[in-house]
Amino acid sequence: MIRLLSASDDTSTWMRSPIESRLAVVVTLAANLVWSSSVMNPIDVVDNDLDFGPIHKRMQWYVDQEILPCCNTLVMRGTDVLDFATFGYMDVEAKMPLTEDAIFRIYSNTKLVTSVAAMMLYERGAFGLDDALATYLPDFADMRVLTEAATSPLDTVAAGSQISIRQVMSHSAGLSYGFIEPESVIDRAYVAENTQSSKITLEELSAVLARLPLAYHPGSSWRYSFATDVLARLVEVWSGQSFDEFLNHNIFEPLGMADTGFWVPPEKCDRFTTMYAPEHLLEPMRGGLTKVDDAHDGVYTKLRPMLSGGAGLVSTVSDYLSFVRMLVSGGAWDGTQLLTTATLDIMRTNQLPARVGVNFPMWDMPGTVFGLGFALKETAVDNEPVAAVGEYHWGGIAGTHSWMSPAANLTGLCMTQRYPGFWHPFSHDFRSMAYEIAGG
Repeated sequence: MIRLLSASDDTSTWMRSPIESRLAVVVTLAANLVWSSSVMNPIDVVDNDLDFGPIHKRMQWYVDQEILPCCNTLVMRGTDVLDFATFGYMDVEAKMPLTEDAIFRIYSNTKLVTSVAAMMLYERGAFGLDDALATYLPDFADMRVLTEAATSPLDTVAAGSQISIRQVMSHSAGLSYGFIEPESVIDRAYVAENTQSSKITLEELSAVLARLPLAYHPGSSWRYSFATDVLARLVEVWSGQSFDEFLNHNIFEPLGMADTGFWVPPEKCDRFTTMYAPEHLLEPMRGGLTKVDDAHDGVYTKLRPMLSGGAGLVSTVSDYLSFVRMLVSGGAWDGTQLLTTATLDIMRTNQLPARVGVNFPMWDMPGTVFGLGFALKETAVDNEPVAAVGEYHWGGIAGTHSWMSPAANLTGLCMTQRYPGFWHPFSHDFRSMAYEIAGG
């Protein structure tokens, strides 16, 4: 049975709604009062003769079948929007149509923002990619690694090397998440230490992670993890600012991302989407949805201590479009240069050792490796177009996806609020149709 979440719930990492220290609370409240009156960036669709009807029909089908509560899709060539459409309801029970300025929980799309924040500090000389993590977070100096036959978190050996910043940014440090393999020794240890609490800070989380063993020796494998939350803590250390303050001043305000942040204030809740879970969790194409997070009294409607760099942000398609336009424009958008093209090239380069790729027990991602904050399509598989090679992408657990293809000069965004909705067939259908219609 699925229970409706409330703002007081202490939820898992992708359900966390972060917040800062008391001082930063004042800063954030003031900032939100200023931003709340802002108007969303308009999404202007350029004239073109492409027929996106098949995408629209397919996305509407997912809504009609009650597989998705809502969905929006956007296709862009260069920085020109070729198509933008919305489908379904931001609140199914109230039959409230999804609006263009709806606010979504973007969960792990947050990781791209955090990675950009870190690389901005890299360009300022705050750190080197091969610096030891322990240089900046000393608690990580003497890490232990689980043995292959471990039956307890105490079955460990000394780590073969120090964790590097490069490994933190590419999920090859040896950290875990607590949910990837729930019955594994490492994930049970993470759960036992309450790592997924939203009531602790980035500093406190990092201290807990440093006490736990690593899943493997640094740099030897890939595992989805809390690494990007550790990276967010590093941003605080390197910048001397709280994580949300750094993002506001250096990314959100320059790009005009007025509706992006770690919570939804009361005056914006009418634009906040309700989140749903499938009634049949193991049957992704079977209809039936249950409300799990309310727009007016849910997890993201209150300030909380955890400013999650891995899963904490809410945003709109308009705001996130500004961020993506910056990425595909060589690090600059709307007169603001956030990163150099050279730095983006590093981020879009595989950082994993030979024969190591992205892997999940529950999601199949063949031909995929990892850069600094992005998954990278290294080889095309099945019916994928050749132009997909070199694509960089990631998405959130509730079904917010973004992918950018340099070869096709094509970008796709799609957002829903189905939990879980990451790597769901709807996003694959959208991507394949977008390539077919506009990728030539």
